[in-house]
Amino acid sequence: MHFDVEIAKKDGMNGLSRRRFLQQSGVAATGIALASSQRTNAGAGANDRVVIGMIGPGGHGSGLLRSFAAQKDVEVAYVCDPDAHRANQAANIVKQSAGKSPEIVADLRRVLDDKGVDAVVIATPDHWHAPATILACEAGKHVYVEKPCSHNIREGRLMVEAARRCRRLVQVGTQSRSADYIIRAMQLLQEGAIGDVLVAKAWNSQLRGNIGKAKPSDPPAHLDYDLWLGPAPSVAYQSNFLHSTWRWFFSFGTGDIGNDGVHDIDIARWGLGGQIHPNRVAALGGKYFFDDDHQFPDTQYVVFEYEDVGGRKKQLVYEQRLWSPYVQEGRENGNAFYGTEGMLVLGKHDGWQLYGPRNELRDQMKGQLDSTAHHRNFLDAIKMGKDLNADIEIGHLSAALAHLGNIAARVGRVLRFDPQTETVTDDDEANALVRRQYRVGHWAIPAGV
Repeated sequence: MHFDVEIAKKDGMNGLSRRRFLQQSGVAATGIALASSQRTNAGAGANDRVVIGMIGPGGHGSGLLRSFAAQKDVEVAYVCDPDAHRANQAANIVKQSAGKSPEIVADLRRVLDDKGVDAVVIATPDHWHAPATILACEAGKHVYVEKPCSHNIREGRLMVEAARRCRRLVQVGTQSRSADYIIRAMQLLQEGAIGDVLVAKAWNSQLRGNIGKAKPSDPPAHLDYDLWLGPAPSVAYQSNFLHSTWRWFFSFGTGDIGNDGVHDIDIARWGLGGQIHPNRVAALGGKYFFDDDHQFPDTQYVVFEYEDVGGRKKQLVYEQRLWSPYVQEGRENGNAFYGTEGMLVLGKHDGWQLYGPRNELRDQMKGQLDSTAHHRNFLDAIKMGKDLNADIEIGHLSAALAHLGNIAARVGRVLRFDPQTETVTDDDEANALVRRQYRVGHWAIPAGV
């Protein structure tokens, strides 16, 4: 690990051991340990190479590809993308890193059919995350899937079920889960360093660009648009769908709450101790600033209420402003935890400060996020049976908050959510959005949707 860590108070890992803390906080929960112990390994021993297929190697995926390709025990056998330009660029990345070109394919089924592939890394648009993950598990592959793990709540539950049923490891790309300085902050919260944490806050305040307005047009010749659409409803191509801007459309993405916001929401839920879903959700938001084709809110305020976490009601609050060139608490994206005896303020890219009564600084730790540690955790789980730091169930619980925030903002009502059935009660319009519509008869539609 390459963390630039500086501890103001060198008190070690007092109280809970790191492993015991991770187990109690849900990072190595029963389901994850079960999946790890019961899986049929894909043939990779501690000294063997892990053969992977990279599905969606453009944009953020290119960074993932560079990281995995640089690992000495990894062989990138495939790069898969329906955009030929991106696939060729990805192949060049691998050749420069390993000296050997991977096979280039457009259809992910080509990767999954190869029994020599141990694992896949999925960095596609959101609408492909669950279908690709479920198909990969069923094909016997372990999966590293980018956040948010799902396009909707129902898909997330099916991903958890597929991982357990197929005894596959599925790691979600919320890389803060593998950062030592963030793990330390969460440990302190669980140990009671600021008393009982009753409210956790996550914010996403930054200046996004205008995506403009576009009309349907022919896709470029280098893009297999039908493959790109996959099981999503058939929508005419628009030039502002690609690249990356797909995330602002209901058919493909989850808005910025599911893009950047879910990182901070995941940390907030972790620190609050929310290992279940909330019971009530209220949201206000909409297009306050941008006049473009963006379909999700550019301004959003969501409150999640948990009825019983450690015997008390608790709140998780999410704020989003995509037109704001300012910082909050010194950070454009961050977290704050409010306890009965203090407060902890955290930024993924610089560390945290812990305050006692009357704003007394009692502890702090600096750190710089390094995604490689998270990728390494996935590989070590495959090779040596280590626990995943961001198992699919953890990813599902956090992604569900993003989905619920979007649903509540769309319908404009307080939602009552049943954590056991994962349904919105007494609101048919809102409950319909727990799922999505698919292209009739498509081969990648998950069973049970």
